Amino acid sequence: MAKSRNEQLVERLRDLQVSSPDIEAAAIVSVDGLSIASSLPGNVEEDRVSAMSAAMLSLGERIAGELGRGHLEQVYVKGQNGYVILSAIGEEAVLTVMARQQAKLGLIFLDMSRAVKELEKLV
Repeated sequence: MAKSRNEQLVERLRDLQVSSPDIEAAAIVSVDGLSIASSLPGNVEEDRVSAMSAAMLSLGERIAGELGRGHLEQVYVKGQNGYVILSAIGEEAVLTVMARQQAKLGLIFLDMSRAVKELEKLV
């Protein structure tokens, strides 16, 4: 039996977490701020993460454009307890990843770019 689009998206998010143990959670969000699929811990409010992710990506795109930095590839936020990394999935969605403080960012960036290429086919 064929899997639904949502099941395929959630499965891809879980694959991303398995391939990068430093990734604690991941979500796919529409540019309008609505959750498409997620693999977030129970203590995280999916709707808030979705809205903030879309807003941050939009702001990052505007900053990159205004300051002549070219097409936005990623936005990342470093906090005391880890990272939040955002990558556009085509024109319609955002991949949001939460990573541990000691994460190897190069590996996470590589895994995220691979995931984005696969997700672009599904979104």
